Amino acid sequence: MIIVRTPLRISLFGGGTDFPDYFKLNGGAVIGSAIDKYIYHTISHFPSWLFEHKIRFSYRVVEQVVNIDEIQHTPFKKILKFHNVHENIEVNLASDLPSFTGLGSSSSFTVGLIKGLNAFQGKLIDMKELAQTAIHIERALLEENVGFQDQIFASYGGFNHIKFSGSKDFNVERININNYVMDELADSFVMYYTGMTRRATEIEQSKLSRLDKNIAKLNRMHQLVEDAYKVISTGSCLDDIGHLLHESWMLKRSLSKGVSNEYIDQAYQVGIDNGALGGKLLGAGGGGFLLFYVPKPSQPRLRKALEGMHEVHFKFNAQGSSIIHAGV
Repeated sequence: MIIVRTPLRISLFGGGTDFPDYFKLNGGAVIGSAIDKYIYHTISHFPSWLFEHKIRFSYRVVEQVVNIDEIQHTPFKKILKFHNVHENIEVNLASDLPSFTGLGSSSSFTVGLIKGLNAFQGKLIDMKELAQTAIHIERALLEENVGFQDQIFASYGGFNHIKFSGSKDFNVERININNYVMDELADSFVMYYTGMTRRATEIEQSKLSRLDKNIAKLNRMHQLVEDAYKVISTGSCLDDIGHLLHESWMLKRSLSKGVSNEYIDQAYQVGIDNGALGGKLLGAGGGGFLLFYVPKPSQPRLRKALEGMHEVHFKFNAQGSSIIHAGV
């Protein structure tokens, strides 16, 4: 039995500039972190000669099939085919948080399954190849409108400044800050679940269709990554991160009508009115998690104002996709 643990991620700055449609001409960059919330894959050899099916996959439902083409879960089917696995396998999926909530869960699923299938076949795969394979599968085989950052955070883990160039090149830089600054930064964030889920691909397609109109906004979002990097890497005046997040969110929500809605706008404004210096809706938009930067003295007031929403605690700098058990 193989158990793979793959982190979800929080993207702080630069989302949208990680699409080759943008960065192949302009460069791109993001700042964010893998967090201590995970997707788990359990992969086992399945003795199909004892059963009436050859593949078993358990997620929200249980799929038991004889032929791989009978699988209803398209990403699972495509990833198995890519790795030439057609029988004698059982995969079980579990997650710490709901899917389609802006934390990169789809890419964490892809990365974790690729990692596990390579181990199942007795192969090693390094972090860069893991990320590149996941990007290829999601963009080329699944034809999803996704950028590059989610697969990289899931593969590499860490708190990173990632730069994109060319048509598919990327460089991952671990942001070198001491534990005190890391803890101070993490303690200044408060995250709430909106209760709404959505698939990112439609919203991202809407943004990409408006790329020419949005280019100036994306250029400014790109610059905000570098501004934030200077603040975080020096550890000086961390409250500036809140103000930079607010500007970035105002730009992001204007990229497409699908990014925000009345409920999200109202909840965000409540946060700002009760001590948050800035924040954002994580992921493509439309639902998921709201993240606020809130100085610690103001956090009790914000929590009181948003007590009807579910707060989720997290830590930055989680390890990338890892085999946490391999054996009987």
